[in-house]
Amino acid sequence: MMQNGEKTKDQAPRLSNRLFFRLYQCANMLHKTGTRALDAHHITTQQWAVLGALTRPAFEPGVAVGDLAAFLLVSRQNLTGVLTRLEAMDYIERTVDENDNRSRLIRLTTKGRSLWDEDMRPVISDFYDDALRGFSTEDRIHMIHYLDKMLRNFKDIDPEIQTDKKAAE
Repeated sequence: MMQNGEKTKDQAPRLSNRLFFRLYQCANMLHKTGTRALDAHHITTQQWAVLGALTRPAFEPGVAVGDLAAFLLVSRQNLTGVLTRLEAMDYIERTVDENDNRSRLIRLTTKGRSLWDEDMRPVISDFYDDALRGFSTEDRIHMIHYLDKMLRNFKDIDPEIQTDKKAAE
């Protein structure tokens, strides 16, 4: 006779596969529906993430490309293309770092701030409401907890992040 612990252990690989496949599906749907939600503004989900990050108080004076890439968990190469497009639309600017004239900082322009505050935030708020319909505040807190836990595990197994940690020590 199979014990409860054994049954759960046997199910673990199947459950893990379902979970990761569901995360994959959700990521794809976030990209598809999020881009569609902001289509009138010609903004993609990647650009949305960058603009949103730049509204953080710590980043408002400007942030180095490497620091922004680390925050968003993307490569500098991928981020550079997104930044170039946002700069061409006059939503961001690259400025000289006052502390290091060789360094450039990324920050929102007035036009980018206006786009975010007046146009994007209301659309994003409605998008969140639709995507999280049926989730209580407690559900959302639990989901953040579990996703944060998974993100920490991913960071632990990412060799690039491990290299960055060792370099910082």
